[in-house]
Amino acid sequence: MSTSSSNKIARRQFIQLSAVAAAGCMMRPGQEAMAQDMPKVEESEAMAQAMKYVHDASSVDASARANPATDQTCANCALVQGADGEAWRPCQIFPGKLVNSAGWCSVWAPKA
Repeated sequence: MSTSSSNKIARRQFIQLSAVAAAGCMMRPGQEAMAQDMPKVEESEAMAQAMKYVHDASSVDASARANPATDQTCANCALVQGADGEAWRPCQIFPGKLVNSAGWCSVWAPKA
């Protein structure tokens, strides 16, 4: 029962956060934020903790992930933006902030 309840909360939170991220992307259409002007996400931030964000994906137990795979990083997530190869990149989950390309969070989704 508690697993089902926590899954519903996580799903609801994901939908809410997706809406916030989409709104953040549309606030200034046609105007790109310069990555060097954006702050980096801190693991201690409430949003980062809610999404289980870490700067180093290798520190996350693969069995604790929804889709256990050891090669999950922000660099190969569909939600990360910016150029491949950059160490810190914008992410749709954390509008206005940069994530570490070697990082990971619970919303990781494979690139299509």
